[in-house]
Amino acid sequence: MTAELVRGQNHPLTGDRLEVRVAAERPVVAVATLGDADGAVRSRDRVAHPGSPVLPGLDVPRQPAAEHRLAVGLAALAEDVHRVYVALALPPAPAGPDRFGAFAAPVVEVAGPGGTPVVRYVLEGLDRESAVVAVELYRRQGAWKVRAVGQGYAEGLTALLHDQGLPEAAECAAEALRAAAGPDGAAAGPPVPGEPAGSPAGAGSGGISYRHPGRQSTAAVATPPAEAAPADAPAPASAGPEAYRPVAGDATGWSMDERLYNQVWGMFEDLARSVAAYRSAVDFAEARLDQRLDEVLSDPRTRVGPAADAAREEARAQQAALLDQARSVLDRDLAQLAAEAEVVEHALPPAYARWDNPVWHAYQVPLERPLAVRLGDLRLPESDGLRIPMLVRLPLERGLWVDSGRPSGGVDPGLTDAGQRRRLAVECAVAVAARLLAVHPVGTYTVHVVDPAGAAGTALAPLREHGALKEAPAGARGVTETLERLTRRVDLAQMAVRSGVPDALPEDFDPAGQLLIVHDFPHGFDDRAVTQLRYLADEGPAVGVHLLMVADRAEARGYGPVLDPLWKSLLRITPVPDDHLADPWVGHAWTYEPPLVPAGSGVLDRVLWQVGQARRACGA
Repeated sequence: MTAELVRGQNHPLTGDRLEVRVAAERPVVAVATLGDADGAVRSRDRVAHPGSPVLPGLDVPRQPAAEHRLAVGLAALAEDVHRVYVALALPPAPAGPDRFGAFAAPVVEVAGPGGTPVVRYVLEGLDRESAVVAVELYRRQGAWKVRAVGQGYAEGLTALLHDQGLPEAAECAAEALRAAAGPDGAAAGPPVPGEPAGSPAGAGSGGISYRHPGRQSTAAVATPPAEAAPADAPAPASAGPEAYRPVAGDATGWSMDERLYNQVWGMFEDLARSVAAYRSAVDFAEARLDQRLDEVLSDPRTRVGPAADAAREEARAQQAALLDQARSVLDRDLAQLAAEAEVVEHALPPAYARWDNPVWHAYQVPLERPLAVRLGDLRLPESDGLRIPMLVRLPLERGLWVDSGRPSGGVDPGLTDAGQRRRLAVECAVAVAARLLAVHPVGTYTVHVVDPAGAAGTALAPLREHGALKEAPAGARGVTETLERLTRRVDLAQMAVRSGVPDALPEDFDPAGQLLIVHDFPHGFDDRAVTQLRYLADEGPAVGVHLLMVADRAEARGYGPVLDPLWKSLLRITPVPDDHLADPWVGHAWTYEPPLVPAGSGVLDRVLWQVGQARRACGA
């Protein structure tokens, strides 16, 4: 049975030799590109087009046509090829259409070794785009899959290739379209009868916005199959969880830490796209039901009576079949990701692991800084039991803000007491600071604390008692001195870097990374201190100085909009679950869960004791 994909859905592939078939109402140019583990197309010799149609494992047609067949040999691809993008572009024909919305949606099928189609995808929702990435074949956990993409570009093939990271995108696109146009400058290939170029676009549906940085997204998205499957139709054939054997570190990278980091981000992207495809399919099923019911009601002869009842039942059965198929695909993806997450979680190093991971029992102060650090977990409503580690690269690109105010998203933690929220917020900040200290080599990271009212004494006790802090927390009188010292450090480091003499620094200059925990802001801070905080937030990260603010933004309203840049420059995290973070692929609202230490656990004390012992031994 051929699986009907909606935008974002994937399907496993078997066999090494595949055929990608394209059917369009008008002649189109077929292009295929080869991406590395990051999805980037690094050079023009990784692009197959009419002017250069053959690459190892890849063969594309030489001229525009309404029907194409692309041959793909997965075993013949280079080892560093992890993605094969199949793209379509409109040829440079003066009399022809200049956008995909001017004719019916193209259809793409991927056939297996026996020639039987494995998946089918209708590229609905295109409008002003003149180039589109139709599908991608990609390698995950040693196996190949196909994903319906449908990412369109109104600026054409040049923008598409540039988005994939090709350095000479404009030159390569011009060569491909020039070869497609033929020697006389007109598009090659036979004319195709049908609607005139100005005909209206095919009816798309959906409502999800597939946003992506730097991309021209289509306005509408993903329509599943043109006809609903029968109510008793089986789900598309797929490799079930029992055939899936995940391996920790099965991603690219020079070290195990880098491979695990890339694997976690791959899981994050897969979950985002799988849920986006499911939501799109649900929207389509509901829109199809409304359409069918409107058709019944619009005809007075079928508005009432047995025929009308039968039509309504049939429409609801078709909706149920579409929903069952979409849920089946999502459940398959969730089962695979859950199996992978279980394996990966147990293989994570301390910097990536939860506080309840047994790896912390064997913790030793590291000799070098890790690639990233875990700042919590992320989940979606459709996958409540599946959590993806939120890994952030080191050194941090910006400071952090632990929001002690009310949750802003749709998650209700049941916390109405402001004091309880403040307590959890400072506990979250201490857990983050302890983790940052624990993952840095001794003497390379220093934590300062500003607590004007002394309200965080109990929560800060683990940092103070075990010698993890270089100095005692600054009270109301120490705010000015601490901010002045860190501001001066940022000034000196910036001047040295800009002058090209980074070694020309005073003897008392501390080269270690600096983290300033600011508790209960804005209480105890005057206008000058606020200005210094803004300066540290903006300029500090570039020279190793970061803020960790513990504050309720609503309580700082007295400063007006002057503090807006401060909040926007910090990464907001919350001490309770809150759905305020978005992914860079689809823009889902992810529920963030903070990295709090489990109640009754002594892991934080053990880790900080080792950090303090190492600091004393080294005189840091």
